[in-house]
Amino acid sequence: MSALFDPSEPRRVSPGEYPVWDQALALLNRDLAVTLPHLAPLQLLALPSYDADEPENVHVAMANGEWHGNHLDPNSQDSLASALASVADAAQETVMELLWQAWPLCPEHGLGLHPREDTEERLSWWCAGERLRRGPAHIHAAVGALDALGASIRTRS
Repeated sequence: MSALFDPSEPRRVSPGEYPVWDQALALLNRDLAVTLPHLAPLQLLALPSYDADEPENVHVAMANGEWHGNHLDPNSQDSLASALASVADAAQETVMELLWQAWPLCPEHGLGLHPREDTEERLSWWCAGERLRRGPAHIHAAVGALDALGASIRTRS
């Protein structure tokens, strides 16, 4: 009976195994590279499910294999928009929990940005900080496009 509770060894997911998640992770790694340039790219890590009838659990992990949080929703592979939302949430949770800092940060407010989907299923980094004469919150950049904004958005170490 104790075999049911033995932890399974995680394995690094090979490129192409989950192509839509690979695409989404490549976009997130662009944002990671510009905001936390000292970190190696994030990776997908898989663990077998405890239920033989269920698919393996895929997590977004740091380069050293550490991760935090829930696995990616298998249904999020249906579209790039859905995959990007799932991978962005998982990546953000892993980075923030393991580094103990908000990621990514809004350069205007110093607040953590959050992934938010618009009505056309585009995912952007959203900031809750108030903007003068422009309302209570703002979209900072598309997820995967923080590199287009330059060095001004780098996270302070």
